[in-house]
Amino acid sequence: MIKPTELAHEPLRVETLKSYSILDTIEEADYDNLTLLASQICDTPISLISLVDDKRQWFKSHHGLKATETPKEFAFCAHAINDPNNVFIVQDARMDERFHDNPLVTGDPHVIFYAGVPLISDEGMPLGTLCVIDNKPNLLSQSQIVSLKALTNQVINLLRLRKKNILLTTSLERLKEKNQELERFAFVAAHDLKSPLINIANMASMFLEDYGESIPQDGKETIELIEQSSDKLRRLIDGLLEYSRSDKMLSELQSTIHLEALTHEVSGLFSYENELLLTLNTNLENITTNRTVLERILINLVANSVKYSDKNLTEINIQVTELDKHYEFIYTDNGPGIDADYQKKAFTIFEVLTPKDKFGKVGNGIGLAIVKKLVKKSGGNISLTSELGKGVTFKFTIKKQLTTSPVM
Repeated sequence: MIKPTELAHEPLRVETLKSYSILDTIEEADYDNLTLLASQICDTPISLISLVDDKRQWFKSHHGLKATETPKEFAFCAHAINDPNNVFIVQDARMDERFHDNPLVTGDPHVIFYAGVPLISDEGMPLGTLCVIDNKPNLLSQSQIVSLKALTNQVINLLRLRKKNILLTTSLERLKEKNQELERFAFVAAHDLKSPLINIANMASMFLEDYGESIPQDGKETIELIEQSSDKLRRLIDGLLEYSRSDKMLSELQSTIHLEALTHEVSGLFSYENELLLTLNTNLENITTNRTVLERILINLVANSVKYSDKNLTEINIQVTELDKHYEFIYTDNGPGIDADYQKKAFTIFEVLTPKDKFGKVGNGIGLAIVKKLVKKSGGNISLTSELGKGVTFKFTIKKQLTTSPVM
């Protein structure tokens, strides 16, 4: 018996094989189907997907054979990978000096005929073979060889897909860790920034109140500017925090929501200091979805309508209907509307369409971006239509969910 020689780049070859994380994994039908086809096409009792590492050959699939691995020095496949560009064929191992006294020939599984096609990685490294084995001398026709090569390509495709999935999973895990770190940073930064900003605004206000009479007019204007800038920056930080927390909202459990109660609660957040009439138009009493997400969507939409209203009474109508897989919401207000040139920019973060709201404050362009993000992540879509002087209409959908939780 002649033992297989090692390739010059053997350590790199083994490292490439390990990068697929496939050694010692459980059986999979996708691989077993290929060895079954190989055995049937080549009319052999045994077919294997053999992967050769530094000490053994391990079978990802072993049709017609109970063993799952053999030592590398006995492996026909370890010889086959030394000639990666060709099909390795042994017609009668008993007549071949390399194998005539090999334990796999003289004993179980009595390998007499062997044909193996090397599995070549994208880096050009031979990982193992797709092989067929018979207990008697045999030959393969040209069409059988072509078919065996085609099946080998499918094995490589499975391995390639596996590696891509591993890389994708790793990337997603790293991204998740970075997002968690960013979220922690955001909360720390918010606390560290908001407190000084509140102090600056309060001190400016107190200074103006205590020494206002002795401060010249331009000094008063400067202090007022400090207050306004502090308030604007604080609202920006609040908006960014809400935008970053929106993903966390999506992970909350679904619940059954009483629509009338929800709209009443949302209306109550604004009506105490604004003239607001919010009307619900639906034949649905309850819907099942993420309550926090829907609540934040409505709060942001109502906040926009109130802030930019040009009427003494802000009128809002919310229509809710049930579709096959979604709930559809049509939200309409009686505000000034949005110019056609700006409608496409409305959902873009930091895009401010109006210099100031009716309270004289500058928006941060985050509210509608949050709405779009929550709608899209909830399996729906959102669009708006508007005509200047005739208000704005938002149409959005949210995917229906099944739940047994109590009505909220």
